Amino acid sequence: MAIATVNPATGETLKTFDALNAGEIEDHLVRAEQAFQEHRVTSFARRKELMLKAADLLEADQDGIARLMTTEMGKPVTQARAEAAKCVKTMRWYAERAEALLADEYPDSADVRDSGAVRAVVRYRPMGTVLAVMPWNFPLWQVVRFAAPALMAGNTGLLKHASNVPQTALYLEELFRRAGFPEGCFQTLLIGSGAVEDILRDPRVVAATLTGSEPAGRAVASVAGDEIKKTVLELGGSDPFLVLPSADLDKAARVAVTARAQNNGQSCIAAKRFIVHSAVYDAFTERFTARMAALKVGDPMEETTDVGPLSSEQGRSDLEELVDDAVHQGATALCGGRRPPQHRAGWFYEPTVLAGITPGMRIHHEEAFGPVATLYRVDDVDEAVRVANDTPFGLSSNAWTRDPDEKVRLARDLEAGGVFFNGMTASHPGLPFGGAKRSGYGRELSGHGIREFCNMTTLWYGPED
Repeated sequence: MAIATVNPATGETLKTFDALNAGEIEDHLVRAEQAFQEHRVTSFARRKELMLKAADLLEADQDGIARLMTTEMGKPVTQARAEAAKCVKTMRWYAERAEALLADEYPDSADVRDSGAVRAVVRYRPMGTVLAVMPWNFPLWQVVRFAAPALMAGNTGLLKHASNVPQTALYLEELFRRAGFPEGCFQTLLIGSGAVEDILRDPRVVAATLTGSEPAGRAVASVAGDEIKKTVLELGGSDPFLVLPSADLDKAARVAVTARAQNNGQSCIAAKRFIVHSAVYDAFTERFTARMAALKVGDPMEETTDVGPLSSEQGRSDLEELVDDAVHQGATALCGGRRPPQHRAGWFYEPTVLAGITPGMRIHHEEAFGPVATLYRVDDVDEAVRVANDTPFGLSSNAWTRDPDEKVRLARDLEAGGVFFNGMTASHPGLPFGGAKRSGYGRELSGHGIREFCNMTTLWYGPED
């Protein structure tokens, strides 16, 4: 895949980039190692100062970087601005809290004495240079939620971003440089996926984090496992959205549309499978379908657009194949199910609701990465849980119920990294984020996220100390 900015609203190639050669990659690795030796011994106060400066710069750049993201991958510009604002919030959150999150821990004094020590300390130390392999769908946020904690912990970062968002990737490197981080502390590598293995095997790279597809995750994890290097993976998702009889149907339908269609439906944590109790199925379906059909598809640079184009022509073709397969096998498109006829240029697809999904359809087990929702009718909570868990993925889940006993049951039995009651899945810097099953492992955000790329070191002091 060429490293290029291609406007998905028009299909026009706007700018292309040459991939780094072997010598240039080596220069980046040298700078990263040198920067780590400097950055790892800086104080938390200094790191805080630098991160707050980066946040201020991003806040000032918010409109410009939003338009750049929209140009490169097609999200509505209003959502792109919100993404930039979320990054600013997260950078400030870690700047203010990293020192406390990584504070020394002191084991129980009885255990210390029993070990033969006079004192013992658990200390979180930075690991080194971490390779981040990141996707295009949230081109700023996915990177910042790694970079902010990693840099505050004293690590350095190398970014291999998706090849269709090169200008956003270069902006991120420049942002941290402008903020005053040591030269080489955070660098963008304009490379193809074929160059990742050699970089990950380099001894100067100590770990990797990847957000992306399951095949990409397997490839990176295999290499890292062979090298005995730490990885954090956030892979695909096919999140269930359960609607049970006690739910507020108006609110559930309204939130369901946002949960399915935000970012043009291209989100791993988007609700994709809507599992509705038969007692409220018809009422919810009517509300949900009407709202999905009313979404405005159009130019993502317009402030009133709800859904822009998919990021690539191949992405739209993949989505069409899933929908066509389902319809061919008996599913019904309650709305959408086609390319919008008024948009002949660009990679647009209508918001779609499919009913009558069966396990034999590809869309039942595969992730639909676009504004396509699938509906399931169930007769009780047991069946709702079975359908929700009938997926190889387990990133997050949504459950709409006001019944306390049902909440206890769903919190216990839904196989996912998160269960969001009466709301949609969303990430927040203060909450750990990650999945189960084939949605990956490890956690980002919160204190759990910043500690993923730290060397948790036990300091033991004997009687002579």
